[in-house]
Amino acid sequence: MPAGVEYVILLHGLARTRRSMRPLQRALERHGYATINLGYDWRAGSIETLAPAAIEPALDRCPPGAAIHFVTHSLGGILLRQYLSEKDINDLGRVVMLGPPNHGSEVVDRLGRWPGFRLWNGRAGLQLGTDDASVPRRLGRAAFDVGIIAGTRSVNPLLSRLIAGRNDGKVSVQSSRLDGMHDHLEMPVTHPFMMRNRAVIAQVIHYLENGRFERSA
Repeated sequence: MPAGVEYVILLHGLARTRRSMRPLQRALERHGYATINLGYDWRAGSIETLAPAAIEPALDRCPPGAAIHFVTHSLGGILLRQYLSEKDINDLGRVVMLGPPNHGSEVVDRLGRWPGFRLWNGRAGLQLGTDDASVPRRLGRAAFDVGIIAGTRSVNPLLSRLIAGRNDGKVSVQSSRLDGMHDHLEMPVTHPFMMRNRAVIAQVIHYLENGRFERSA
């Protein structure tokens, strides 16, 4: 890889695979970034154990001294916050989080005890609520350069009714916010598909290059 190339590590969300991040991966590569898009089994453990399991193999693929950015979707953002709460990442650049439940999701509060919820979503899924067991609520403010995109449309009106305020069907706009963030943008996209949306992808690239989202004058 040529000297000066910047790396972007992609972290998919709950109940998704690395395939969900491929449109974003291809767009980043067209803009000259080297990408690392590894999958992880979201059902394999807690957020505390998943974070290093998902992130360290990707870090191992980055050469020493290379700038390392992250783009995350949903749970992926919480894994990164968990990891950074315990370890530093040398040469960490910018982070863009898509639909992160930074203060948890009421959907988990309401559906977490339903039969099959843990089977499909794993222990990590149960840790994404808003109660005292919520991992994202205890992780604290961001001490890194992060921009956040929140969706405002839903493909599941029933789930949206479980969430207070404007939301993307899984996460409220308010929950996506994080103390210490550098920028926050609301877009008319849904939680399951925002990472494939062309306008979202354009905003991700703009943030990585400029440290802010693009807004019309």
